[in-house]
Amino acid sequence: MTIRVIIVDDQAMVRAGFAALLSAQADIDVVGEAPDGRQGVQVSRSTHPDVVLMDVRMPEMDGLTAAREILDPPPGVVHRPRVLMLTTFDIDDYVYEALRAGASGFLLKDAPPADLIAAVRVVASGEALLAPSVTRRLIADFVQQRPAPRKDPALRLKGLTPRETEVLELIARGLSNQEIAGHLVLAEQTVKTHIGRVLAKLDLRDRAQAVIFAYEAGLVRPGDSG
Repeated sequence: MTIRVIIVDDQAMVRAGFAALLSAQADIDVVGEAPDGRQGVQVSRSTHPDVVLMDVRMPEMDGLTAAREILDPPPGVVHRPRVLMLTTFDIDDYVYEALRAGASGFLLKDAPPADLIAAVRVVASGEALLAPSVTRRLIADFVQQRPAPRKDPALRLKGLTPRETEVLELIARGLSNQEIAGHLVLAEQTVKTHIGRVLAKLDLRDRAQAVIFAYEAGLVRPGDSG
């Protein structure tokens, strides 16, 4: 199946470069571009992409505001693509807030081309870009600096079974499904089932929000080793 992508960035050269790279892939189709967040929301609503590559800092409407509008659309708008934030810096306040809003992860603009292509495929498949240590550090740093606004996250943990809680903790430590399966001596499909139940019970969109929730609930703490 072809992955439909739009690119939202205020630099025309960046949009052109990313579009050329992604369009060259047999399984990726760039269906639209926009120079700012406001137009990015409009293009997303009209083209129904699977993945939105969203720059963090832009004129008119920044990437965070645009991501929120795309991921929490008004009544009547049913399409909700995955949003992958693009940033120049590996520690960026906006990126953390975007993850909170439901973005599926972030990618540095100077990442190797292969990483960009892989990131689009990973996010389109429903996963989140949380494996790199820099992402875990970003989430840990910002959770530590800003107390969570969620209501009683620790209380919500009580709705999970011991196994589900264990799986959530391993997700937050950055383990992949395969690594969790090996750690718990389970089939990978069983791990996927547990993750699905965790997300459903906690009303979370994806692994990115699961990691943030685990930190906010105190299940893992900044500085804990993986």
